[in-house]
Amino acid sequence: MLRAVVTGDKDPGYASTSKMISESAMCLARDVGRDETGGGVWTPGAALGMKLVKRLEANAGLRFSLEN
Repeated sequence: MLRAVVTGDKDPGYASTSKMISESAMCLARDVGRDETGGGVWTPGAALGMKLVKRLEANAGLRFSLEN
């Protein structure tokens, strides 16, 4: 079985949420072009993918890992 783990340096219900929203907006504005999503309704993870993960790890105090 494979398990995804996300850890953060702040409270997930308040401080980390605001960081995730801000980094999602920055990623959408600076890192992802319209040709990558093709329009429509997308979740942040589906539309922004690993670009968002890299931003969250670099700027929002979050860590993503996989465990067996």
